[in-house]
Amino acid sequence: MSFLKRFMKNSHREGQVTTSRSSFENLTEEELEAHLGVSRYGEFELTDAIRPSYDLQVVPRTGFRHDCYQDRETGVQIPVVMAAASRRIVLDLFMDLLDPIGESVDVVLESSHDRAGHGHVDLFREQIDLPVLKSILYDYEDLLLNDGCMGIAVLNSKKPVEVQFDEHKLLIIYGHELSEFENVLIDNYVDCNEDLQFITEAEHVHSSSEENLEEFEQLRYRLGIDD
Repeated sequence: MSFLKRFMKNSHREGQVTTSRSSFENLTEEELEAHLGVSRYGEFELTDAIRPSYDLQVVPRTGFRHDCYQDRETGVQIPVVMAAASRRIVLDLFMDLLDPIGESVDVVLESSHDRAGHGHVDLFREQIDLPVLKSILYDYEDLLLNDGCMGIAVLNSKKPVEVQFDEHKLLIIYGHELSEFENVLIDNYVDCNEDLQFITEAEHVHSSSEENLEEFEQLRYRLGIDD
């Protein structure tokens, strides 16, 4: 499957900000392919999982900002740190952010493969040793970085914190005590910028492939996750 077809296969996604007109309308195939072939914006390099709008409503940048998540059922508000980092460091940074969670963790694989924009499926694995999890994940580095239809979340049922590496390849940390995670970001030269915008806050396109789906199923098997 060509690079172009991989992207356009999953161009309309849940949570995507939509407008009355798409920036991709009326482009020639050459213009579209040229845009999708651009991965570097200044010092920031995207993975192959996602690309911004053609008119660059949001230009990808390194940094993090604070936000808040409100549970719809309970109304409880949970502090959030959202971060973007360049391809070269983002997976290692995710691994470093897992260390404060603890030695035994729970894992959630998120898949929107073949969902046609209708949400995603969560697959759970409880109680896996963190070093074992990291070793398995590094075996699937290419999948984790470049599949725009999968994400992963890691948490500890004994601690009110969760770290996500989502399908946009953003890092999202939920919890009430996040200073230790912020220090990990800062130590890796990902600085706080409360005005930072993320690629998810404008039109964007995702990439996946049949090969990605096959690898995802292999990863699910390695993690011992049943249907």
